[in-house]
Amino acid sequence: MAKAQFHKNQRVYVKPVGTWALVERVVPQWTKGLDEPLRIFYDVGLGREFSAEELQAEQAVAPDANDAPENWRITRARNKWQPAEDCARHPVPGTFPVVITGEAEWGGWRVPGAEYDLNPERIERQARLIANAPQLESFAQELVEWARKSGEDMPDALMQLAHQAQDLLTRVNDDVG
Repeated sequence: MAKAQFHKNQRVYVKPVGTWALVERVVPQWTKGLDEPLRIFYDVGLGREFSAEELQAEQAVAPDANDAPENWRITRARNKWQPAEDCARHPVPGTFPVVITGEAEWGGWRVPGAEYDLNPERIERQARLIANAPQLESFAQELVEWARKSGEDMPDALMQLAHQAQDLLTRVNDDVG
């Protein structure tokens, strides 16, 4: 006997096609004399019905504050738009910074070459700031937690800094636009 693993309007990954789709219909295959369907197929609007083994449910990813800290880092990429001798005034001639924000070496933040050439020192500073953002966020969180635990025993200037840190964390974590 089969039980439905997916429901109507659920987003699923269709493995044979390699795309995401919505389940439009749940199609049970009934057999005479049985109270439950023998098999269940799913119509996702791609021209045929798929079995549950061919589909994969979307996994909800909830950010966990207890996860290991992120390891963002700066690497150097070759400057393809100018030879090294034409950019001798750059901090590291012939290269530009790339901030890697994931485990793979290809993801992250890059800057257009023309913008880097206008003010390389500014872009280098931005890269260092972005690469250290996870540590700055952790520092702000610890400051806010310490302020909550300390209560009224904190100096006013330190309490003001904790409020600013809380406001920044709220903007980082809650804003969608």
